[in-house]
Order: sequence, then C-alpha cells, then structure tokens
Amino acid sequence: MIIILITQVLTMFLLAAIGMVMFKSDKITLSGSKSLANILLYLALPSVIIQGFLVERDELHVQMLLLSVVAAVAMMVVSILVSRLLFAKDPTAHFASAFANPGFFGIPVITAILSPSAVFFVAPLVAILNLLQWTYGVGLWKKEKSNFLAIGKRLLSAPFMIAILLGLFFFFTGFEMPELMHKCITFLAGLNTPLAMFAVGVYMAQTDLKAMFTKPILYKVSFARLLLIPLISLGILSLFPSSMSQMKLAFLIAAACPTGSNIAMYAQLYDQDYPYAVETVVISTLFCIVTMPLVILLAQSIWV
Repeated sequence: MIIILITQVLTMFLLAAIGMVMFKSDKITLSGSKSLANILLYLALPSVIIQGFLVERDELHVQMLLLSVVAAVAMMVVSILVSRLLFAKDPTAHFASAFANPGFFGIPVITAILSPSAVFFVAPLVAILNLLQWTYGVGLWKKEKSNFLAIGKRLLSAPFMIAILLGLFFFFTGFEMPELMHKCITFLAGLNTPLAMFAVGVYMAQTDLKAMFTKPILYKVSFARLLLIPLISLGILSLFPSSMSQMKLAFLIAAACPTGSNIAMYAQLYDQDYPYAVETVVISTLFCIVTMPLVILLAQSIWV
C-alpha cells in the first residue's frame, strides 16, 4: 500500500512538473492560470462531488454517509480550531493550515490505494471543506466572519452548494442521471487532478524555492497541516469501529493532504497576498511526499 501511495504522489508531482514547464515556456500564462482556477472551482471539483454521491442508496450507504458527515464536521472543527490557535493574526497561514487538498490531491490517492467507490466516504468532507473555504476562509481576508448576510449570499452562489444539492438529490431519490449528463460529469471530474497539478506547477514556477525554504512561518504552517492536524484526526478516527477501516483510511489520507491549492486560487481571485499563498501550497506539497506515508504507516500500526 505504501509503495502505491508513494507512486501516486510522485505521479502527481510529475503532472506538477509538466505544468511548471508549460508556464516557463509560455504555454500557460498567468491569466491562463486564473482561467484554470475558474475551471477547477466551477466545473471540475463540483463534478467530483456529484460523482461521489452517484452510488446505490441502501441502508449501509445511508449509515456510512451519516457517519462520514459526523467525521467530516469533527475533523474540520479540529482543523479550524488548531489553525486559529496557531495563526490567529495571520489569516493566510490560518487558511493554509485549516484547509487541506482532499479534492485535488486526496481523491486520486484514495482511488489508487482503495477504490473509486471509496470517494463516497470523503465526498461530504470535500463538500464541507469547500463550502467553509468559500465562506469562512474568504471571510478571514474580507473580514466578514460576523456578516451573516454576506456569508449567506456567498454560500448560495457557491458552485459546491449546487453540487452538494444535486448529489444528494440523486442519492436519496434514486433517480438515475441521464446517460449524456453522466458522461459529461465523468469527463469534467477527470479534469480535476491534472488541471489542479498543472496549477500547482504554475505556482512552483513562480516561487523562489531557495528563498521559500528560509521562511520559518512556512515550516510552521506545514507542521500544522501535515502532522499536527492529521495526528489529531488519527485519534478521532480511532474511535470509529475497525469494521469501517476503508472509511477511516480514506479520511486519514484526506486529513494528511497538503495545503489546498484553492488558497492560491482564492488569493488570486480576491487580490490577496498571492505569492505567500502559493508558497504555503508548494512547500507543504513537497513535504507531503514524506509525511503522508509516515502518517499512514502509523495508522496501520495502531489500527491492526
């Protein structure tokens, strides 16, 4: 399993390297990378969320969905509280630490190690995380945490909310999605990982790697994101019965993911400190080659 995990992570880094080469050779421009961000935010990731709910509704799947929601809420509360405690005066670090990359980074790893059907377990986490990024995360920058009207308007306009509602509709009604629509959703979901890693490659191409490794705050963010929060999540997941081993492992992989590349996309879209946001993505993504296998190995030794 660890070999598969490392191979999958390295494959994703190869995709990022392709994106970096494309940017440096002017095949992807800075404005083009913003278009990639819009495609990811408004089409690819919502399609992944919808696709995750397209499973047969039976008693087991309903129970697993409810448990997944409980686990997702618990893990997000922990992530936000830990990040707020560590980075109360640094909204970008707070955002980077609190929100991982299960949609763009975790789902391909989960699919490779477990199975495509395991995406169902983390679909609620991906949905809740992205809704919180869209509201709480952006609010850290825009100072709208207490403005419920502004948050409500942003929530209603979020593509992830539409994706959640559509996914839940198909899951609970058992209504079969038209074949043409299903094929379209499948194709769009397939864009998720390559485009996301191309975007990471673009971020890497714009980063002064030597200077990045001299900034202590980036190490602190990476420690919180890659080790502290996953280890607390491991403790939470250990409370679930051993019969739910696939769900537990899927959630742990999601928790051990690096900083979500969405932070750079949102920083770009909302005119924030884009270089700083990019650095949190790049350095945590580089470190996760080591930290993710270590976290999974620890979990396997505890859960056996």
